[in-house]
Amino acid sequence: MEGTHTESLVSRLATIRDRLEAGMDRREFLRTLVTGGYALGVAQFLGVDDFLAADDGEVPIVTALVRPDPEDPWSLEERTRTVPATWYASVTKAFELNELLARTAFTGYLGSAVVPGSYERGTASVSVGVSSSFDSIRETFDRLVDGVSLDVETITDIDEIEDGYDGFEPRFVDSVSSAEIPSGVACETPGSIATLGPVMYDPNTRQEFFVTAEHAFGAGADPTTDRLSLPVAGAETVELGSVEYAHPVEDIVAVAPGNRYRPSNTIDTPTPARIRGQFTRLGLADLIARDETLEKVGAVTGHTTGTIQGIDAVTCFTDEFCRRGQIRWGGEMDLTDGDSGSVSYHADPESDDRDVLVAGFNNARTWWPGQSYVWGVGAYRLTDVYGYYF
Repeated sequence: MEGTHTESLVSRLATIRDRLEAGMDRREFLRTLVTGGYALGVAQFLGVDDFLAADDGEVPIVTALVRPDPEDPWSLEERTRTVPATWYASVTKAFELNELLARTAFTGYLGSAVVPGSYERGTASVSVGVSSSFDSIRETFDRLVDGVSLDVETITDIDEIEDGYDGFEPRFVDSVSSAEIPSGVACETPGSIATLGPVMYDPNTRQEFFVTAEHAFGAGADPTTDRLSLPVAGAETVELGSVEYAHPVEDIVAVAPGNRYRPSNTIDTPTPARIRGQFTRLGLADLIARDETLEKVGAVTGHTTGTIQGIDAVTCFTDEFCRRGQIRWGGEMDLTDGDSGSVSYHADPESDDRDVLVAGFNNARTWWPGQSYVWGVGAYRLTDVYGYYF
């Protein structure tokens, strides 16, 4: 069955390439890719040359949005690479199944995530958390999508979160001699401490925002009254700006800078890292396929590294609504109170050692038995929904 599926994919690729070489405009190219079984989310970004450059049995994907000029925040380029067609087909089917699970929202559904396999295996799975038996529903979904397995775990004990880092002091900036404030340090809301994220860009308004976790504002951030501040070691707290946009579902706030300080695209590590762009959803899948890890710098736990456990995740554990476009990575000890607002990132393989690409935002961690990871919204989700990017 798997061999027949692979041969079909390769045959379709060869047929499309033959038609391209014979002459085909972009509109027909996109339509042919979609009707040939390739997701529009990939096809809409790719040009004819990218597709023709791939070998039979491979398909090009967009892995990242990157600034060719680090000094020009509005210059973004798509970065592509070719991947096995069988792997691509399995991963996109897993995305479709994950979306179907979220839309169905059957009784007992607590969330799910896509877990791409390696390129060699060419497979993918969907990890599902439930609060009751899933056996009857599993048969239904197993029949819907061939080639994608379901990994189901029953979660019956979800209590209040317990902080595992009592007594740890947040990391404050030593001084504010520069107008640009790096990320990875403590920031302060009217009632809490969080981690300051890197500059977030809004291309629609050409604004640059400070950003942190929305839940750090307690009952919710109020754009009419709430402001964000920066504690300074051995000195008075300084004001960064006022909340302009609050997004409780994605759990972020966009803070408009005041007249004195600006957000920075650097992360405060021993060797400061510069953010050059961000990963796409398929770029995150590519990282998992190559067994790469993510990093973060939180104001409390500092720098940690961990394995990516799932992408495009749906999380319904904490609120009356479900959060989509989530990343699961690392372990529960990689995040605690005060770390929310940090970003997960990975070194940019095509730049120097200082440059990194953002994967997503860190908002919470597991606290129930049997699972251990940090979760937060993917950068690609913020781009898709609001146009923001890092």
